[in-house]
Amino acid sequence: MSDLVAYVDGGSLGNPGPSGIGVIIDGSADGTIRIAKWIGHQDNNVAEYVALLEALQCALRLNADALHVFSDSEVVVRQMKGEYSCRSPRLYSLNWICRKLARSLDFSIAHVRREDNAEANDLATTAARNADASVNADAPADVDSQEHELALMGNLHVRP
Repeated sequence: MSDLVAYVDGGSLGNPGPSGIGVIIDGSADGTIRIAKWIGHQDNNVAEYVALLEALQCALRLNADALHVFSDSEVVVRQMKGEYSCRSPRLYSLNWICRKLARSLDFSIAHVRREDNAEANDLATTAARNADASVNADAPADVDSQEHELALMGNLHVRP
């Protein structure tokens, strides 16, 4: 499989509030993949990490060799690069899972301005506003952060 390029965004209406993620992945043999999911009542940083996690899981399911991610979340980008340490208990496990999955790929992540991530932002906003009409109806119901993180861990797809 070839290299994939992903634009990811997560957002909440209020902080915390109803939240959604948007992911656009280019480079797949099947064409561009667009994902919008409602992820329950979360804060913005959790939503940003869940969007990254979704892109990583999708890349691994597609047996990609490389994933190059663009995000407008400076916190997520700098934590994933190791420039910021992740001290938040609610983000630590998401950061750890994303870093573990990223090691299965030739992975890179870069910060982009919000206006350069508009399509992923639109998907995330739509998912947050239209929980029942999300593109992917298999998103978890409204759960607290710890239960949501455990649910995510159960759905990991790691290449052997």
